[in-house]
Amino acid sequence: MLGSNPALNEDTFDLSYAVDERSAPVMTLGSTVFKSLTLVGLCVVAATITWGMALQQGFGAAMPWAIGGAIGGFILALITIFKPQASPVTAPLYALTEGLFLGAISAVYESAYGSPNGQAGQFSGIVVQAMGLTLGVLAVMLTLYGTRVIKVTDKLATGIVAATGAVCLFYIVSIVANLIAPGSFTLLHDTGPVGIGISLVIVGIAAFNLLLDFDLIEKGVKGGAPKYMEWYAGFALLVTLVWLYLEILRLLSKLRSR
Repeated sequence: MLGSNPALNEDTFDLSYAVDERSAPVMTLGSTVFKSLTLVGLCVVAATITWGMALQQGFGAAMPWAIGGAIGGFILALITIFKPQASPVTAPLYALTEGLFLGAISAVYESAYGSPNGQAGQFSGIVVQAMGLTLGVLAVMLTLYGTRVIKVTDKLATGIVAATGAVCLFYIVSIVANLIAPGSFTLLHDTGPVGIGISLVIVGIAAFNLLLDFDLIEKGVKGGAPKYMEWYAGFALLVTLVWLYLEILRLLSKLRSR
C-alpha cells in the first residue's frame, strides 16, 4: 500500500543462488504463472468473505477482519521479503490476509460511490470498473513488455525506482501530516484537478512497476533461480497489483465525486 515493491530486485535472485545447489529444481515460467494466478485467486476468495460480511452484517462487522488482514499482510510481506525461502508458505497466507482487507475496503468504496442508492451491490459499479481496469493495465503492460515495445533498460529501471520512492515518500508525508494535524494534507484525497492528476501519475508509476516485475521474473527463469522463487515472484506481482487496484479505486472515486 505504500506504493513501493521491494520484493523484486536483483539481489533477491543473486542471494538465492548463493544458498541453493544449482542442481536443485529451478524456476520455470509456466509454474510461476500458475502460482501467481493461484495467489490472485486466494486473494479474491478471501475478499468475497469480508465483502459479503459488510453487505449482510454491516461494515462494523467486517472492519476488524479488514484491520487484522492489513496488519497480518504487512507482517507476512516483511517475512517474505527478508526470507524468500519461506514464500511457499507466507505468500499464500499474504494473499488471504490481503484479500480480507481488500474485500472490506472495496465494499466501503462501492457503498459510497458504486450504486445509485448508496448500497453495496453484487460486485457492481466502481469495484467492477476498478477490477476491470487493473486487469486491462496488466494485459497492456504485459503486451508492451512481451513485444519489446518497451524495453526495460537500466535508465528506465532507475527512473521507475526513483519515481516509486517519491510516491512512497509522498504517502509517508501525507500520513504523518494528517496524524499531527488532521486535514492539513489533503492532496492525496483531493477531488480537484490537482488531486486527480496526482492519482493518474501514481497509477502510471504502479503500472510501470509491472514492467520491472516481468523483467526480473524473466531474468530469474533464464538464470535458473531456485524453485521457491516462483512463489516469491507471484507474491511480488500481487503486491504491485494490489497497489494498482487501490489507486485505480481511489481515482475512480475522485472522478465520481465530481
